[in-house]
Amino acid sequence: MNTDKITLYHGDCFDILPTIKEESVDLIFADPPYFLSSGGISCSSGKMVCVDKGDWDKKSSDIQMHAFNSKWISESKRVLKKSGTILICGTHHNIYSIGMALIENGFKILNNITWQKTNPPPNLSCRYFTHSTEYIIWAKKDAKAKHTFNYELMKELNNNKQMKDVITGPCINRKEKEFGYHPTQKPLYLLEHLILAITNQNDLILDPFSGTGTTLVAAYKTNRKAIGIEIENQYIQITNKRLDKEFNNAK
Repeated sequence: MNTDKITLYHGDCFDILPTIKEESVDLIFADPPYFLSSGGISCSSGKMVCVDKGDWDKKSSDIQMHAFNSKWISESKRVLKKSGTILICGTHHNIYSIGMALIENGFKILNNITWQKTNPPPNLSCRYFTHSTEYIIWAKKDAKAKHTFNYELMKELNNNKQMKDVITGPCINRKEKEFGYHPTQKPLYLLEHLILAITNQNDLILDPFSGTGTTLVAAYKTNRKAIGIEIENQYIQITNKRLDKEFNNAK
């Protein structure tokens, strides 16, 4: 798919990223594989399910995971403008590797944002605290460059108080699963919040693991341009349906 503002590539980010113009992107939002698939048991929508999201979410070692993170972050850095920033989602399974990979690639970390879920799945083992948070590292490409942060807008949206680094809300709702869903899909409100905070209208956003296209939908709804890259055809199909709906609603 390619419109005036939204471009969607079906392919591997390691093949597509080198084709994107150097220093052309204002923001990268990435929700990379968490490498959680182990064949264990979890809970989804009140049902017990096997933890197997697909081959893309499996790892052979922590060294392999870190090499993967370092490689895609390095490729992403090339396409970011000097003033550009990157947001990367993760859990305790991969976030430490991501933080280290960012530092190794010369990024300056700005915030560790917490997404606090109000309706997390229960802990079936009852042997540790329920996992109710995910983390989003925000970093800038060049420590000396001036990055975008819409401080006054965030303050206005937060009852005239400084916006904190915690975003609270539910997991994706039924409406966002209308055409199908991704096992690590993020809710639309989360992406809209982040995009409004750290980009301006007509900025270009890149998502190298775009899944079912939430980043692209959020960019379109907030008048930003976006590029998505997704390797799995089933998620490309869902993304196209979601975007078609947004385009039709805008007519």
